[in-house]
Amino acid sequence: MKIAVLKEMAPGESRCAAIPETVKKFVGLGADVAVESGAGASASISDDEFAAAGASLGSRADILNGAGIILCVAGPDPSGLAGGAPGALLIGALDPAGRSEAVQGYAGAGLDAFAMEWMPRITRAQSMDILSSQSNLAGYKAVVDAAAAYGRAFPMMMTAAGTVSPAKVFVMGVGVAGLQAIATARRMGAQVSATDVRSATKEQIQSLGAKAIFVENVAGIEGEGQGGYAGEMSDEYKKAQAELVSSHIAKQDIVITTALIPGRPAPRLVSDAQLATMRPGSVIIDLAAGAGGNVEGCRADQLTEIHGVKVIGASNLARSLPADSSALFARNLFNFLSAFWDKDAGAPVLPDEDEIVRGICLTHGGKIVHERLAS
Repeated sequence: MKIAVLKEMAPGESRCAAIPETVKKFVGLGADVAVESGAGASASISDDEFAAAGASLGSRADILNGAGIILCVAGPDPSGLAGGAPGALLIGALDPAGRSEAVQGYAGAGLDAFAMEWMPRITRAQSMDILSSQSNLAGYKAVVDAAAAYGRAFPMMMTAAGTVSPAKVFVMGVGVAGLQAIATARRMGAQVSATDVRSATKEQIQSLGAKAIFVENVAGIEGEGQGGYAGEMSDEYKKAQAELVSSHIAKQDIVITTALIPGRPAPRLVSDAQLATMRPGSVIIDLAAGAGGNVEGCRADQLTEIHGVKVIGASNLARSLPADSSALFARNLFNFLSAFWDKDAGAPVLPDEDEIVRGICLTHGGKIVHERLAS
């Protein structure tokens, strides 16, 4: 089995789908690994390091020739994947909801495409979950970037010249990114509070030493979404939450928003009117900027000043930590393939009825097969 590792061509993409560690592990399974020259450069991995791990290096045409598995970070253009073996597996973050034409192209090219971002959130798939691994880094980096943009210190400092008050950080949305943001802000000495529509997260917030800000005694909460994600809220809940947030956000120095609902635009959490109540010089990091943003007026990958508040649209912060994000992403891919690897066949065997396979397989046999894309 030949495994091809692509050099990423998407603008701003700095990650790599393999690292020397996973190359060695694939070679240990009996696979041949071919890495496109320069694939790891942005993640500080040289071609020599890949070669020392057992990979061959070459052009895209060279590495794709006869490849049975193609690994990528961002979904590549289907036109640039010629040369793979019939029925080759394409595995990476393929953005099936936003790139339907590309998915159709993968099917037309005879590729079996697997979108790792649709990995089911079940126990045996945790080590394969790219959203969790990348969100963890994004939550950390959001706090670091907020500290860089904020014109004051984070921790309380008592000096002969007077006392510096701690920064007040408010995290909205307590998934993987939110929890890491809470932990990082606490380590940096900030006074941290957080909120979420899922009642189960209250205990998690408190366990990290932050104050939980929750709407109480409101009927019609529908925030407990499937697979650990948040779902839609009732109108009554939205109104109560807006009132609670308005009273709290005016006192905050830094706000980090992380709320996403799979397959839908990001929910609006902070309005222009709420921004106007914040102190000039305050900072908001919107991690949902790529899906429309949680903050009114936010622009993806831009810093916008609104009412004196710095609003930073952070669509993919994991890219700004390419060495670590590549390492975690590459291990996610290896963990997926190795879980299904058949030593006798020398290749992965992916049963159609398996929950993981069914959850992430987009195309097979020249057709789009995923139920979420069938229409």
